Amino acid sequence: MSQTQMRLGAFLMGSGHHLAAWRHPKAPAGALDFAHFRRLAQTAERGLFDAIFFADNLALLGSPELASHTTHAEVLDPLMLLAALASATERIGLISTVSTAYNAPYLLARRFASLDHLSGGRAGWNLVTSATDQEAHNFGRERHFDHAERYAQAEEYIDVALGLWDSFADDAFLRDKASGRYFDPAKLHISDHQGEHYRVRGPLNQPRPPQGYPVLVQAGSSEPGKELAARTAQVVFTAQQTLQDAQAFYADLKGRLARYGREPDELKVMPGLSPVLGRTQAEAEDLYAELQDLIEPQLGLALLSGMAGGLDLSAYPLDGPLPELPPSNAMKSRQALFIELARRENLSIRQLYLKVAGARGHCTLVGGPRQIADHLEQWFTSGAADGFNIMPPLLPDGLDSFVDLVVPELQKRGLFRREYQGKTLREHLGLQRPGRR
Repeated sequence: MSQTQMRLGAFLMGSGHHLAAWRHPKAPAGALDFAHFRRLAQTAERGLFDAIFFADNLALLGSPELASHTTHAEVLDPLMLLAALASATERIGLISTVSTAYNAPYLLARRFASLDHLSGGRAGWNLVTSATDQEAHNFGRERHFDHAERYAQAEEYIDVALGLWDSFADDAFLRDKASGRYFDPAKLHISDHQGEHYRVRGPLNQPRPPQGYPVLVQAGSSEPGKELAARTAQVVFTAQQTLQDAQAFYADLKGRLARYGREPDELKVMPGLSPVLGRTQAEAEDLYAELQDLIEPQLGLALLSGMAGGLDLSAYPLDGPLPELPPSNAMKSRQALFIELARRENLSIRQLYLKVAGARGHCTLVGGPRQIADHLEQWFTSGAADGFNIMPPLLPDGLDSFVDLVVPELQKRGLFRREYQGKTLREHLGLQRPGRR
């Protein structure tokens, strides 16, 4: 595919990304219906998206009282969901978040290899290191790993996974009935990893995945996160509020690749965008107002508190400024983004949670299809993005509208494909299949 065309991911979340989406009359109240997710995946494929993407947490986040006002208690295991969706789709990529902190490397490598085989080469792994003590409590720990420690683990973890995916040469499996030889043992490699954090002998009991490795995705924007992405990732999802910040992040990340022997086009930077879309500007603004009116103040505060190092913001005046925040062991780059946004726009606590409730710090844009397409084009053509992770605030309507209204506008401008050219996620993204290391 021409490098003048952008990539698009569909970041799918139950009822939608807006904090209050599930309360809207057009959203499904529940988030466990496979038919709902099948429809979303098929809509994204109809829109020729590169991939669908699911996030994950390994805990019920927030207090029981606060969580009872959200959909946090209905989160399907994304890898199981994508395995089911693989049989309901044909071309679209399938990206799942899985944490390095609380999953054994062998099991992760095996599951993603399985998904890649079952889908014909469409799997992608979004590497995260988890963020909360609540997740740690579910795995026998009092506290989550410190930020530096969990990124050191992740650096080693990904090398273990790559070694396991390289267990067999591409042509190792003979399946020769006449000779009785199933695979050539000379083409088997046992990595026998012995590291500081992991000891994994291998080999993986599966052939090499169709893509060589599943597409490696990363979402951290801290210094360790960016360095890990520069060394290993093919896609980076990032939260950026302004064109200038997005350009700076893009240049910074692409500038790190050379020291790992990589070319700039080997990594795709895809900022998140939550488009509140209407056929007209007025229609989009009406929808946005409807969603904003459904936000309960305690939930807005809880959203900010989760990014504030656990500081209880309910003790501060809602219409006062954001106080000084303690350093966070969770999402460091997102906390910095919230602080910068509040300071730059002189936002009160209430104004800040209203500003970020739609997409948790990702850019929210309210407008008609041409306005949304203008924004995407400007960022794409000015060195801020290789594509975008679209985060519909309300599902299924938000995805339907984007596919029916914005995609044709992008195609008309020559910025997006009119048909899939390949079959694998790597082919959609314009990435080479890697050889064994």
